[in-house]
Amino acid sequence: MNNPIDLMTVMTESRETFAMKICIVEDNKALRQNLELLLNGEPGFKVTGAFGNAEDALKFLPTSGTTILLVDIDLPGMSGVELIEKVKPLMPDLNIMAYTVSEDRQTVFSALKAGACGYLLKGCPPSELIESLCSLHQGGAPMSPKIARKVIHEFQAPNIRQENLLTPREKEILSQVAAGCADKEIAAKLFISPHTVHTHIKNIYEKLHVHSHSEALQKARQIGVI
Repeated sequence: MNNPIDLMTVMTESRETFAMKICIVEDNKALRQNLELLLNGEPGFKVTGAFGNAEDALKFLPTSGTTILLVDIDLPGMSGVELIEKVKPLMPDLNIMAYTVSEDRQTVFSALKAGACGYLLKGCPPSELIESLCSLHQGGAPMSPKIARKVIHEFQAPNIRQENLLTPREKEILSQVAAGCADKEIAAKLFISPHTVHTHIKNIYEKLHVHSHSEALQKARQIGVI
């Protein structure tokens, strides 16, 4: 029969072995303490350290056994983005969650490019923070809905801009060119002068950075204009 004390010791050690080991970097003392209490009170979580600046955290992290870094971006001295940039090469497997009030596009993408795998806005419910950290630990990339929308828009925006690169009339003329019509035929079909057609085509060339009908058609198809 197993000794109850020994069994309890094994269970405790097991929980600690598999705990998400989190380092908090937050310059607001009250918030930092609240986060530490919250996370240490959750099963499977263990706070390895809590710091008010990036410089102290950077000294601590490489030998701490930390698996998740929860970091504010707007810090005194070294910023959160700079900390991420410096610590990621030292700890490639470290999961990093930006936890900030900043919704600024440049800040968001600077943090992600530096090595953050998640981005949460402060003010979210504690349950959302816990779930997001669990998701990060399991290989996810949790983000606040507003931030996720910004990321999606960033990928979509170039296509949207390209689709609107030409005016409706320019697209109409280019479609006629694609159909094999000469400038005079296009002018007659659209009830405009050949000179106007020529001006539109010149503008199309400039916008698409091409020098011929064939190049214009090829580029327009590539970006989904026609």
